[in-house]
Amino acid sequence: MSEAPSRHLIKKYSNRKLYDTYTRRYITLEDIGRLVREGRDVKVVQRDTGEDLTPAILSQIVAREERRGGANGHHDGGDGIQERGQALLDYLRRTMSMPAELVTGEVEKRVGDVESLVDGALEQALKRLNIPSRRDIVRLNARLDALEARAGGAKVAAAKRSRRPRVTAKARTRKGAA
Repeated sequence: MSEAPSRHLIKKYSNRKLYDTYTRRYITLEDIGRLVREGRDVKVVQRDTGEDLTPAILSQIVAREERRGGANGHHDGGDGIQERGQALLDYLRRTMSMPAELVTGEVEKRVGDVESLVDGALEQALKRLNIPSRRDIVRLNARLDALEARAGGAKVAAAKRSRRPRVTAKARTRKGAA
């Protein structure tokens, strides 16, 4: 029975130290590279912000190993580089095959955030230029509709009053004289 790969959460501190929360010890980039080659699940985050630094750290590891020419300090030919590269590619494929819903949800959230920022910036610019926004125009239209309704109600009442014969001063005097 094979043991399930353990999840190593690595926290990067502001002093550039890397702390593995799984083993509860500080580790190096070489240690992270070894974990990846062993098939372990590794995630590197910035301790203060929680930002995912895994791609950047893996890129550093690959670049460092290519500069050195091998994990054990000497150049072991193309096979060793290819093997290490394949291990990193396999790891990236595993971690990047997230469900589409997660990616879509994150994209929708970011689009919503950008739309909110743009709407806010536009509203401020319109206020500075003293140009009414769509919301202002909708409010004005609603007020006009309310005023028209009141005026329409007043016109109906006035029309009802105008149907009744008006009693004028002359008509009153005629009645009084009769």
